[in-house]
Amino acid sequence: MSVTPLSILTADQFDKSQLDELIEDSTQIAAIMQKQKTLPLLNDRILATLFFEPSTRTRLSFESAMIRLGGHVITAVGMQFSSLAKGETLYDTLKVMESYADVCAIRHPQEGASAKAAASISIPVINAGDGAGEHPTQGLLDLFTIARYKKLGEENVRVAFVGDIKYGRTIHSLLQLLSHYPVELVFISPPELGLPQKYVEFLTRSKIRFESTSKLEAIENCDVGYITRIQGERFVDHQQFEKLRDYYVINKALVQKCKKDLIIMHPLPRLSEISTDLDDMPQAIYFEQAKNGLYLRMALLLKVLNVKLPSK
Repeated sequence: MSVTPLSILTADQFDKSQLDELIEDSTQIAAIMQKQKTLPLLNDRILATLFFEPSTRTRLSFESAMIRLGGHVITAVGMQFSSLAKGETLYDTLKVMESYADVCAIRHPQEGASAKAAASISIPVINAGDGAGEHPTQGLLDLFTIARYKKLGEENVRVAFVGDIKYGRTIHSLLQLLSHYPVELVFISPPELGLPQKYVEFLTRSKIRFESTSKLEAIENCDVGYITRIQGERFVDHQQFEKLRDYYVINKALVQKCKKDLIIMHPLPRLSEISTDLDDMPQAIYFEQAKNGLYLRMALLLKVLNVKLPSK
């Protein structure tokens, strides 16, 4: 896929050396931020956050990342609160926005909207989620989180994805990023929500070992459990959603049967798929995972604006 070099549109645009560099930069930023609250490298820059689908962590972590880097934020949240509700095209909204900001993070219900945005305007665009397509910055922070716990690149890591594999855009991004490392992937889902064929073909071409099953016990011999909610907003048939919404529940009793060094991740928000009795277990790292989003997105903002971290 051809992308604007300074835009972050898809997990497919990264090679291993770029991923390793992002992990290293995010690690450095995390260490700096343990000692200070700001890293003022973007004092004269403005980030526009255009979120036309609901978001809490992604939008706020982008905005926090920009502010902690010394920059400023302008935002539009919800189609009903923007000129799109008046019939303005996304193109016109973006053409105006490029006059106001230096970089734009966009979430939109239409798959491919971020790529169209990048082709329309001259400032860097960051895909913050496009429909059931991809969520590359979530995938990147997930990769960073795994790398903080596992010897990614040095040993084989077995990752189980549990829940909505069909519509889970975070899964679609993360599996592409993991394909650069020695991994085995296990997809655990109801039959109706299995891995889309294009990703089956991608993993096959990439020679990544993977398996698909509906049996939750397959997580027991994995190193990473990546849990996702069943996404009601993606279903046309609400009755089917109600049938599948509580298909899997990850709880303390299950995790106690798994490998002791298993880590449990979740992109959040969670519904009932992770029991709260898991929250105090050392295996549960989903709140730390969300915190890692700040460091990773700080690294990405510096990257797209071509600003270097201070020398170590």
